[in-house]
Amino acid sequence: MADILTETYQRIRLRLKARAGKVLADAEAAEDALQDAFLKLWGRYPVRNEKEAEALLTRTVRNVSIDQLRKRKTVPLAGDLPEEDTEDLETRFRQVEEMVTTALTDIQRQIIRRHEYEGVTLEKIAEDLGMQPPAVRMQLSRARKTIREQYRKRYHEE
Repeated sequence: MADILTETYQRIRLRLKARAGKVLADAEAAEDALQDAFLKLWGRYPVRNEKEAEALLTRTVRNVSIDQLRKRKTVPLAGDLPEEDTEDLETRFRQVEEMVTTALTDIQRQIIRRHEYEGVTLEKIAEDLGMQPPAVRMQLSRARKTIREQYRKRYHEE
C-alpha cells in the first residue's frame, strides 16, 4: 500500500509542488508542504491503486498548503508589492474588517472570524456553537455575501 503511494508521489512530485507553489507563492514553503503531506499519508491510509493515491496526494497537498497559508495570516504576495500597494491592501483589509464588525450578525461574525482568521474547521465551530454543520456553512455563506455586497456598494458604485 505504501509502495503505491510512494511510487505515485515520486511520479507526480513536480505537479504537486507546482500546485503547492500556486497557493503559497514560495518554492521553499511548497517543498515543505509536499513533505508534510506525504508524511501525513504514508502508512496511514489504505491506497488500492495509483488513481486513488494521486487523488489523495493532490487533495492533501492542497489542504496542507492552505493550512500553512492560514498560519501565516498574511496575504502571500504582500511582500512582493510596492509600498503603496501594500498600504492599499492594509486599507482594504481594515475596510473589510469594519464591515465584519458592523454589517454581520453576532453569529456570522463569530463564524467568519473563527473560520477565516483562526482557521478553525466548520465542524469544530458547529460543535462549539451547538449548531449543525450545514447551518454553520449557510451562515458563513450569508456573511461572505453580505460583505461582498457591502464592499461593492461602498467602493464600486460612484
